[in-house]
Amino acid sequence: MTLQIKICGLSTPEAVDRAADLNANMVGFIFFEKSPRHVAVGTAATLAERARSRGLATVAVTVDMDDAGLDEIVGRMKPDWLQLHGGESPERAAWLKARYGLPVMKAFAIREASDLARISPYQGIADRFLFDAKPPKDSDLPGGNGVSFDWRLLATLDGATSYMLSGGLTKDNIGAALGISRARAVDVSSGVESAPGIKNLDMITAFVQAVHQADAAAAAGNGLRSK
Repeated sequence: MTLQIKICGLSTPEAVDRAADLNANMVGFIFFEKSPRHVAVGTAATLAERARSRGLATVAVTVDMDDAGLDEIVGRMKPDWLQLHGGESPERAAWLKARYGLPVMKAFAIREASDLARISPYQGIADRFLFDAKPPKDSDLPGGNGVSFDWRLLATLDGATSYMLSGGLTKDNIGAALGISRARAVDVSSGVESAPGIKNLDMITAFVQAVHQADAAAAAGNGLRSK
């Protein structure tokens, strides 16, 4: 399986183009007014169309969004994925998946091993999980806080569990994160920003290059061990 990269919290055409130029796989647009990465539905729709034309899958990131809000997002943006980053129940996730006919990515905040047990009721419903770090106590944001968690916890997961690693990832720690977690998909947001909500094109480039370098090194290492 090729390692997948998602650049999240985009708000400009330049950032979308840079993600496409670097052969990232997915881009995320955040609909949460407290977030510095929040975008209007019209802006996201325009950027998502641009992203699709460049071969990128698009993700609508919502936090306990009501039906009317989701109807507008799906109708106008036409995302490829719905990312549920709040306290959405398994029943809610299943209902939304059926309502819109879209795959669902359910996010979970992780600090200790017991946090991973919470995914069990969503198995068979969520098409993929996203594991982020628990936010600091003074944060109003469920994600994008620039903090990480103990990646060793992911070693307890069933190998068949599809997930994306998130939380405090940067060009400097992504190699260690991949080596420890063995994740095959990663999500970055604050780690490629020069200020909250401001994506830095050079930082996006450096992050994606670091991912590819770490992946290539891991593949080379596996090849040597198999000989």
